[in-house]
Amino acid sequence: MIIGVSSYSFSKLVKNGQMKQIDVIAKAKEMGFDAIEFSTLALPEGKSLPDFAAELRAEADKVGIPIVNYTIGADLLAGSGGDLQKEIDRVKGEVDVAEILGVPGMRHDCSGGRFPDNWQGAKSFDAALPRLAEGCRAISEYAAGKGIKTMIENHGYFCQDSIRVEKLVTAVAYPNFGLLIDMGNFICVDDDPAIAVGRLLPYAFHCHAKDFHLKPGTMPHPGRGWNQSRGGNWWRGAIIGHGNVPVHQCVRILAAKGYQGVLSIEFEGMEDVLTGIAIGQENLRRFVAMAQN
Repeated sequence: MIIGVSSYSFSKLVKNGQMKQIDVIAKAKEMGFDAIEFSTLALPEGKSLPDFAAELRAEADKVGIPIVNYTIGADLLAGSGGDLQKEIDRVKGEVDVAEILGVPGMRHDCSGGRFPDNWQGAKSFDAALPRLAEGCRAISEYAAGKGIKTMIENHGYFCQDSIRVEKLVTAVAYPNFGLLIDMGNFICVDDDPAIAVGRLLPYAFHCHAKDFHLKPGTMPHPGRGWNQSRGGNWWRGAIIGHGNVPVHQCVRILAAKGYQGVLSIEFEGMEDVLTGIAIGQENLRRFVAMAQN
């Protein structure tokens, strides 16, 4: 497996001005990662997306680390004022940015579950599924012409549990469309990560390693930094190997099924960012070595 890191892991440092987003590339290489992915580009003042994407690619080439994925937001229900074709066209523009970055894959969101004002009928996932599949397929067909695979992630609550995600990828039924599996995100909808990873692995184009601390919803809110799952349980980001997500078990499942792609750390913990990422990488590489022996 290729051990990568998401630029999102460094987002606190970028937001508070300690790092520029382009500096994340050299830092990832310095920390020993094999690859990097970018999650939503933080545009410097006066720069366009294409210009900044070209700068990031040039920096990655100079440093000697590949950019392997590009992650963006999208909403195929309510995005672009509820106009599906406009939202498809907007995301196609992001595919053009992915091409400039030189990435083999791009993840876009599907929907957070907000329905357009003119929606008729039930506001359920199954009711939305044909529209979501139509949008995902159109984007993936466009990206296929550029040699870029597209995927959605188990992310955003509405399309996060493994059964719903599998329904979507099955409905799209297009070989250029697959999944970014985030082993931690299943927690947010009270889905068992190991079972979910095993279910979705046949569709995986890319994977995230993520860990969370968990507390039962029978407890009162634990305080700052904690979030609520769909079922009312509490979670917050953790260093890989320090939380309750069965990261090692999920890695064993990946290894047993012969997954050889990128496994990127996405760190969301409250600890010092660089320390948290570094410890997480040490633990993840140890888990991978154990799983492959």
